[in-house]
Amino acid sequence: MFASTNYTSTAIRNYTIAAVTVLTLSMAIGELFNNPNRIATQNTIDNYSSYIGAGLVSYAQSSLK
Repeated sequence: MFASTNYTSTAIRNYTIAAVTVLTLSMAIGELFNNPNRIATQNTIDNYSSYIGAGLVSYAQSSLK
């Protein structure tokens, strides 16, 4: 079917990545449609993520000294 084994493995890998991406996105859209309260939860997580990121950066800087 394909000319080389390397090309076949690359095609399979790309197809798998595309299939997993489509599956994950469709599940996420379905969850938001069936339970819109998760959007509010996501906003809370987004608000706290900046504090978590700042804490991780601070910890990384202190550990490199």
